[in-house]
Amino acid sequence: MANKPQIPTKNSALIAMIADEDTITGFLLAGVGDVDIRRKTNYLIVDNRIFSVSALFILPFRLQSASKLNWMFDVILYWCLTAKCFTCLETTVKQIEDAFKDFTTREDIAIVMISQYIANMIRFLVDRYNKPIPAILEIPSKDHPYDPAHDSVLSRVKYLFSAESVASNRY
Repeated sequence: MANKPQIPTKNSALIAMIADEDTITGFLLAGVGDVDIRRKTNYLIVDNRIFSVSALFILPFRLQSASKLNWMFDVILYWCLTAKCFTCLETTVKQIEDAFKDFTTREDIAIVMISQYIANMIRFLVDRYNKPIPAILEIPSKDHPYDPAHDSVLSRVKYLFSAESVASNRY
């Protein structure tokens, strides 16, 4: 028991989260969120939407003059699509990896909760992580149901129980 890793007790330990906006919002409303003095948060909101700046400005124009200038709208829309006038709000895998590495090395975090579909994006990091604290907990999200076949913690537990059952039959 002396070699058991200890959670720091000077302040309460935190739960870190890497998930979609709805999941993070729910946990923030429950009081999980924290912002330290350096303005570092204990969560990362993963966003996979692509937002078109051009379409927002063109759409009202098309609605007002739908009968007269359809051809002009088509030309402008074609130009925007070919010129790639899109702003991407998507969270990159690199940002997710960096957040995971940051949360697993911080001393004030006891649990890292990560949506399973996001954990699948960085599965090599999640599977390679083997420390007991902070513990990694894969959770389902609203749009992606939980799949026990991809849960690294559950597969480790199954492996341990199968190894124990094999060892107990040797007697």
